[in-house]
Amino acid sequence: MPEDEVDHEPSLEWSTPLAAVVALAVGGVLMIAAALLLGLDAPGRFLAGVAAVGMLVVAGLGARQRPKLAIVRADGVPAIAATRMRGRRLYRRADIARARIVPYPRLGRRVPMLEIDAVDPDGTERLLIFGRWDLGADPAVVFDALSVHGLVPAED
Repeated sequence: MPEDEVDHEPSLEWSTPLAAVVALAVGGVLMIAAALLLGLDAPGRFLAGVAAVGMLVVAGLGARQRPKLAIVRADGVPAIAATRMRGRRLYRRADIARARIVPYPRLGRRVPMLEIDAVDPDGTERLLIFGRWDLGADPAVVFDALSVHGLVPAED
């Protein structure tokens, strides 16, 4: 979609909390310092270094993918803007095949995830899955906001 057709003022947006991204980045730097400055043996330094790199990568992805999900107005009509690793994609109501809340088992309990089945302009089908970490909010609340804006197709 051409840039000039999108109003860049999102009415609602969700992303990983900035405090969590900053905490991960600080933790990664502290892990690097611990690996280098503490008297760890070689395997300990290696494991601390791997943990530090992992934390910094997750922090970088969380910082780059902001906002993770937003409701924007495209040509005056509400649409979903999803930011992924390869950039931001815009999905109009006609591009959304299904949106629902699905409980996934995680650490011995079931947690809600927002699933959106969408179709890219080239016809590629996408399954977008967002959890509380991605949205910084309860996925059910985000689903309700999508419903209010008419972005949730009726279940068949």
